[in-house]
Amino acid sequence: MISANAYFNDTVKSLGYTTASGKSTVGVMEEGNYEFGTSMHETMTVLEGELIVLLPNKTEWKSYKPSETFEIEANASFKVKSIGQTSYLCQYK
Repeated sequence: MISANAYFNDTVKSLGYTTASGKSTVGVMEEGNYEFGTSMHETMTVLEGELIVLLPNKTEWKSYKPSETFEIEANASFKVKSIGQTSYLCQYK
């Protein structure tokens, strides 16, 4: 089953699905600044666009472009700056 999610007044939207590999979402962010919290371990891959990310316990922002991946542990929060519309794949463990 596919689930639809919308956050931040519809500026972030994603579709959730489950495969043999586990739960995932694929989504799009409008340009802007966002803070997300996690309940599970997440691996995020930028598909198009650019995300500038401040990971938990880090002081330096880092840019992620298409095909680049970052990971966030469960029960953490992280900040992102979306440069233009940016699409992503998020896989959960």
